[in-house]
Amino acid sequence: MNRMLWIVFGVIGVGLVLLLINHQAGETLGLPNDTFASTLYLGIWGTVVATAIIGSGQRLGEMARNAAIWLMALLLLSTVYLYRFELRDVGMRLAGGLVPGWTISRVDNDGNREAILTKGLGGHFQAQVEVDGQTLNMMIDTGASTVALSYRDAERIGIDVGSLQFVQPVRTANGVAMAAPVTLPEISVGGITRSNVRAGVLERGKLAESLLGMSYLGSLSSVQMTGDQIILRD
Repeated sequence: MNRMLWIVFGVIGVGLVLLLINHQAGETLGLPNDTFASTLYLGIWGTVVATAIIGSGQRLGEMARNAAIWLMALLLLSTVYLYRFELRDVGMRLAGGLVPGWTISRVDNDGNREAILTKGLGGHFQAQVEVDGQTLNMMIDTGASTVALSYRDAERIGIDVGSLQFVQPVRTANGVAMAAPVTLPEISVGGITRSNVRAGVLERGKLAESLLGMSYLGSLSSVQMTGDQIILRD
């Protein structure tokens, strides 16, 4: 090993001397000085690496296997980096399908907050909605004029359902039902918050899942559907 080190130093010294001698001519051993210097540099490093591998005592098969492992790791990392945005979209779709209401929050180039939701396995857009500090799972329904709360969800967020007046007829998937108009102090989806939102509480057993309707959605700057995703923009 010491002998190889002295050989490397000798090659470096000879190369530098040749470059100094041929500085004015611009060529060394028939090569432009820049090319000669680069070749010398790469050759030295190649010699050092080869010497280190040989000196490690590893067999050729083992060295090839280790090199293949490092190459595969490098290719995998490069692939993940190159396709990071596509992989993010796949992850969002997977999370949306497996976790109802999974929301991705971000800020667009204009500084507006966005909430991105992915269509669930049932074919509907679900949202995890913060209502007065409680989290409710709601289905996004642009056909509903207001936010519609199931009787059970109304109880969960602390509404005194016993004092409500169910006087407003509404059409549901199960037919016409009666709803009690209420005002929700605050609703938030992915950080997009609205205050004093009109809503209705349906009679017990008339609505299986609460609906995020236009009294909230209509206050947003846009509601954009793109394939399996819906983007709510503040």
